[in-house]
Amino acid sequence: MQKKDCFFVGKIVKKYSFKGELLIKLDTDEPETFIGMESVFVEKHKNLIPFFLERAVLHKSSLLRVKFEEVDTEADAESLIGSELYLPLDLLPELSGNKFYYHEIIGYTAHDKTFGIIGPITSVNDATAQHLFHIDHNGKEVLIPISDEIIKKLDREQRIIHLEVPEGLIDLYL
Repeated sequence: MQKKDCFFVGKIVKKYSFKGELLIKLDTDEPETFIGMESVFVEKHKNLIPFFLERAVLHKSSLLRVKFEEVDTEADAESLIGSELYLPLDLLPELSGNKFYYHEIIGYTAHDKTFGIIGPITSVNDATAQHLFHIDHNGKEVLIPISDEIIKKLDREQRIIHLEVPEGLIDLYL
């Protein structure tokens, strides 16, 4: 399995017990959807290695406590701390309405109610407090905050995202 064919699930943050249990910080608003996982890919030395789960339960609502098969000691668990976890893209549930995954929105055309066509979305920056669309407008980069107040409609068929950008924001970049 290649990383490009997967989505990021979360990161192993610490050991939970002396029996090899681990705590995972999930990258989701709905951690309960990951309780039923049977397996997950763990990134080790830039390779994705499949690990099978004996059990997974929510821990203090934001963390997932897992017990992997064949991870039975503190030393085994310690070696996995800091590792990122991935699942195949085909396991992502389909979203509807104005909800979308960041990887699927790349290439959509951004259209503002007042400005008109801004251009294609080239990437999404989710490393900042305010997540941003990176949009190419005739060779110039335009950054638009990802916000329910700005996103008005997502047209999956036409691959267009309709926005209502605050007045003057687009002009700052042009």
